[in-house]
Amino acid sequence: MMNCNAQTNKAVLDKYLTLPQGSRVQATYIWIDGTGQGIRSKTKSLETKPGKIEDLPIWNYDGSSCHQAEGSNSDTYLHPVKMYPCPFRRGDNLLVLCEAYRYNKEPTKTNKRKTCLAVMEKAKEFKPWFGIEQEYTLLDQDGHPFGWPKNGFPGPQGPYYCGVGASRVYGRDIVEAHYRCCLYTGIKISGTNAEVMPAQWEFQVGPTEGIDMGDDLWVARYLLERVAEDFGVVVSLDPKPMVGDWNGAGAHCNFSTKAMREKGGMKHIEAAIEKLSKNHVNHIKEYDPNEGKDNERRLTGAHETSSIHDFSAGVANRGASIRIPREVSAQGYGYLEDRRPSSNCDPYSVTMVIVKTTCLDK
Repeated sequence: MMNCNAQTNKAVLDKYLTLPQGSRVQATYIWIDGTGQGIRSKTKSLETKPGKIEDLPIWNYDGSSCHQAEGSNSDTYLHPVKMYPCPFRRGDNLLVLCEAYRYNKEPTKTNKRKTCLAVMEKAKEFKPWFGIEQEYTLLDQDGHPFGWPKNGFPGPQGPYYCGVGASRVYGRDIVEAHYRCCLYTGIKISGTNAEVMPAQWEFQVGPTEGIDMGDDLWVARYLLERVAEDFGVVVSLDPKPMVGDWNGAGAHCNFSTKAMREKGGMKHIEAAIEKLSKNHVNHIKEYDPNEGKDNERRLTGAHETSSIHDFSAGVANRGASIRIPREVSAQGYGYLEDRRPSSNCDPYSVTMVIVKTTCLDK
């Protein structure tokens, strides 16, 4: 029974998706649930394709089933904030990213976007750019890493990073399908690669400016979950899915301001690192949904990580909290890489706290 979803014949669906749907449009509303890392969605019919985000209606859902409300007062509201073309239904059908609000018109606890947007507006003169490297692990529906022997382990880490071949790479079909979906929707995906642990992958989104980083990464995560669902495979964003001598999963955040990207920008990069060093504990609390408890299993000082308890920075050092790429150091301007955020982080929280610390001195 565990694999019944994977056993449905997805090709049968094609003959139904080719049926004409007239002038009406299917809009899939997407939101973040009360865990701060789960994604929910449901579909609404619209009479015509909306021309702008304001044309989309506010909708509601049962917040008590999403850890966001009590059963006695469960109506929770979806406010559309951005729309994307739908790669699954195609045509004029849409994906609609939403913010979630409670009955009293206050944002839900896990609606970090509202505050993030306000911070980005205050800092827009700095033109903050972000690029996030989203790592994830593919699992069978029994929770075992996809492609791993059921009664043992694959060979030690070494040949899997950017690997090629059936003995080194598991799940490339999912990765390729996801990549194409991101391109179709207009998400600024910049690349993908197999990671150090077998069945672990990474895709990168960016560079994007301001609030777009959080928006695009959340929708890219939704696309990944939907694609993997079609293949009957589970996506895990756990920052340490396998104990032992296996790499964890992060969401390294590359960051720059306009001043950092211009000639002489290194002094602005170094000033930002100094500010980050003084706010290490606060950042760690924002870098996973459980205020550092998830990341504690990953940031041990081993497996290309820094210790969660210490702040460090260095050129080309993947064991540091902040890495300055070698080419940035050589040319004297560019960006920095914050390697601390966990794979299950909220990108709104990550980008917001970085901007508050480095641009707004908060």
